[in-house]
Amino acid sequence: MATVTAPAPRLALPGVLRHRAAHKLLLLALAAAVLVPLANAHWSSGSWPGALTVDLSGPLGRANDWIIDNRDSSPLFLYFFGYISNAVVLSVRAVYLVLLAAGWAGVTAFGALVAWRVAGVRLAVGTGVAFLVCGLLGMWVPTMQTLALMVVAVLTSVVVGALLGLAGGLSERTDRALRPVLDTMQVLPAFAYLLPVVLVFGIGVPAAVLATVVYAAPPMARLTALGLREADPEVLEAVESLGATGRQRLLTARLPLARKQLLLGLNQTIMMALSMAVIASVIGAGGLGDRVYQALASVDVGAALAAGIPIVLLAVVLDRVTAAAGEQTDEPVGEPGSGLRPWLYALGATVVVAVAARLAGALDWPSGWSLDIAEPVNRVVDWMTAHLYSGVPYLGGTADWAGHFTTWVLDPVRDGLQWLPWWSVLLIVAALAWVIGTWRTALTAVLAMAAIGVLGVWKPSLDTLSQVLAAVAVTLVLGFATGIAAARSDRFERALRPVLDVCQTMPQFVYLIPVVALFGVGRAPAVAAAVVYALPAVVRITTQGLRQVDPAALESARSLGATSTQQLRQIQLPLARPALLLAVNQGVVLVLAVVIIGGLVGGGALGYDAVFGLAQGDLATGLVAGAAIVCLGLMLDRVTQPTERRTKKGA
Repeated sequence: MATVTAPAPRLALPGVLRHRAAHKLLLLALAAAVLVPLANAHWSSGSWPGALTVDLSGPLGRANDWIIDNRDSSPLFLYFFGYISNAVVLSVRAVYLVLLAAGWAGVTAFGALVAWRVAGVRLAVGTGVAFLVCGLLGMWVPTMQTLALMVVAVLTSVVVGALLGLAGGLSERTDRALRPVLDTMQVLPAFAYLLPVVLVFGIGVPAAVLATVVYAAPPMARLTALGLREADPEVLEAVESLGATGRQRLLTARLPLARKQLLLGLNQTIMMALSMAVIASVIGAGGLGDRVYQALASVDVGAALAAGIPIVLLAVVLDRVTAAAGEQTDEPVGEPGSGLRPWLYALGATVVVAVAARLAGALDWPSGWSLDIAEPVNRVVDWMTAHLYSGVPYLGGTADWAGHFTTWVLDPVRDGLQWLPWWSVLLIVAALAWVIGTWRTALTAVLAMAAIGVLGVWKPSLDTLSQVLAAVAVTLVLGFATGIAAARSDRFERALRPVLDVCQTMPQFVYLIPVVALFGVGRAPAVAAAVVYALPAVVRITTQGLRQVDPAALESARSLGATSTQQLRQIQLPLARPALLLAVNQGVVLVLAVVIIGGLVGGGALGYDAVFGLAQGDLATGLVAGAAIVCLGLMLDRVTQPTERRTKKGA
């Protein structure tokens, strides 16, 4: 009888080493053991070696000089960029003249009627009140200037984004080619590309509109492509079986099925365009943004608030109207109120109101109806500065808090990052990106970080990174705690919703105003503004992720006697992990955008270089800082985003 030989026992690995992340870190450690000694043998182990730096000041300076010398004579500027500039100016002027011709009564009536048609009486009343408040604050003309610019910018962004999304949604190859371009446009803070736009188009409305288009078009492109790709295959097959051509399938099936995504893209485009209203004022956009910018330069909080409130009101109204349009169900043909007729009625009523106002001589907002809030607001700010800025018993004051935060948090984090050898920073980036994602993710993040060193801005970039890390840490602590509380209490969520709405629709620049008044200038105010700007997105995503946890899992935990805290720690947080990681990613991207703008209030680092390059017309300084910002944003995006993709793939 043959004997059966027992298999040799397999070597048992410790539990830690059996984890996939441990395998990746082990491979990275082996690669580092080989590459780090070689790097140290050729270059020093301190800051980024000068031998690996490329000086771009010469080529960029020559390009800057060529653009300035040929702007008025080159056919490229005269017959291409010149025509684009003229078209933008004429379009904005035409919209502005239409708004002025309609008068304050006609514009208010039209806005209220559109809101009524889309979302009902309640939003119609809110829209009318919002326009009236803009007039009461003495900001009717600047509001119309901003609205005219935004109409042209949003329409252009929607057309450009829809065409890009159409190409990406119908072709997988085009989508792969567009993805890195859209990633760069979305990660790129606005200040980074203002300088090239100004060099080409000069200071004024064309540069402001085109900068807004670059910033606002990506959401429309992404959501259009997503809607086309997610169209119901059964409906498409049914249409194809009827002999429809590709164009007919697109017009009769794909686009109608993607209606909600298209309207959501319009909503996001409007929000991002309005957030650029103040930033674009730096390059001559005028309107409300210019009022805010001028008030910020003189630290006139009252004047800035008077101009900032209309921006917020416009953003809230447009957000509500477009969101309601996206949630609307299609009305059956023939139903009362459906089709084009109600819109014609709304337009006719607007014309009647505008003509009546013109006959009554009341096109312009009556000067006697204006309310000056700047002086009382400034008195409140002066009181807060006198009583809260310093000298608060036992607590110190906001200036003391800013100083302590800088001394005990920002300085140590910055000094620690700058003290690390350059190769160790690359190793840390590679480890985080590879553990979270794939080797491609790690390679992209490392190359982005290495490009910063090659550009010669290693230390300023680490300074900016220290501010981002500090702001993200504070944002996540406050955001997760607030999101958990909102997810567990319906009453608290309802009370919090209007606050988040206002904070999320407020442009980035507006956050700098109260922060400067309370904390002065420096890196701490820039971090505080970034926290306030990024907090609403983190709270919303956290709340939504926790509320969408499977109720059956929670019921099972309750039946086993789990307490509320145990349900949160063992069920809700693990199951909401993708949403929490998305909150981290969005927090990082939003924080970076405001930290860069913080260069205007003493944030320093890359933000200062970008602002200085824009102010002085120095293409080399501004463009190098902008490229470094892009690389830093790309690295942070890759380090925080791919987990969700990897989880979906089951890796």
